[in-house]
Amino acid sequence: MEQIASFTIDHLRLEPGVYVSRVDRDPKTGAVITTFDLRLTAPNREPVMDTAAAHAIEHLLATYFRNDPEWASRVVYFGPMGCRTGFYLLIFGECTPQEVLPLVKGGFEFVRDFEGEIPGAKPAECGNYHDSDLNQAKWWARRYLDKTLNVIDDAHMNYPGTI
Repeated sequence: MEQIASFTIDHLRLEPGVYVSRVDRDPKTGAVITTFDLRLTAPNREPVMDTAAAHAIEHLLATYFRNDPEWASRVVYFGPMGCRTGFYLLIFGECTPQEVLPLVKGGFEFVRDFEGEIPGAKPAECGNYHDSDLNQAKWWARRYLDKTLNVIDDAHMNYPGTI
């Protein structure tokens, strides 16, 4: 089998950041979709998010992104990476990290400051509603904002290279 593109990124040099993972054209509709890699940890060098934190972030950010007045109609998907080092954000149209950065920052500020019941976290709304940790989600949001999003530079918006 052919190796998929995301497995060719050198994860030993990859740092937290906001990266364009790929830009594709949907074969059925012809729509362009940009996939962003929102990397919260340095893979294989920092601890990964526990599933409860990632699950809470997923619910909060999916809600935030799909309610943003400017971006809601362009959000295709938001969800966690299986390795638990970050999330994927898929946007209709070609888009750069610099363009999506205000949305991402706003979303993580929303998570950091969130109080109340996590949206979609009731038994009828979620297949694993027990596995959610708002306090840990807020901790990861603060960390990503302080260490990455509030000080981001071009090096953390361009993949470091391939293996």
